[in-house]
Amino acid sequence: MDSTLTWDLPAPFTLDVTVGDDHIDMMRHTNNVVYLTWLEDVAWAHSVQLGLGPAEYEAEAHGLVVREHRLRYEAATRFGEVVRLGTWITQVDRLSLHRRFQFVRVSDGKTVFRADTHYVCVDIAEGRVRRMPGVFLDTYSKALTTVPEAQA
Repeated sequence: MDSTLTWDLPAPFTLDVTVGDDHIDMMRHTNNVVYLTWLEDVAWAHSVQLGLGPAEYEAEAHGLVVREHRLRYEAATRFGEVVRLGTWITQVDRLSLHRRFQFVRVSDGKTVFRADTHYVCVDIAEGRVRRMPGVFLDTYSKALTTVPEAQA
């Protein structure tokens, strides 16, 4: 991780992306929907790194789905720029998980996007909210980042 970048919380899981031509919209910057795709990409990459990828979700017959996103677009990104996507797990309980996201333009350290997402655990076959399997709760709890009171 680049020590020149300033993160909202310590030790994010990170993933770098380069803004490509297919990310650019008619305003000549990254389309807002792309940030949502990147949010999903970094969340999955982090989950896989923790040992809970799609295969494990299938094996447990449970998964996490988005209940709510709060998105803040703070600056535009343009073709060719490298953006470092950061995420943290900030809350876990038997039914849900909360993540924070911060995307930083590597060239100047500018935060371009922040988000908070609330996921709920569902039974894949029925789509109904269910308690997290023990392996989900244990794994995600171990990756928990404590958020200072002022930032909660």
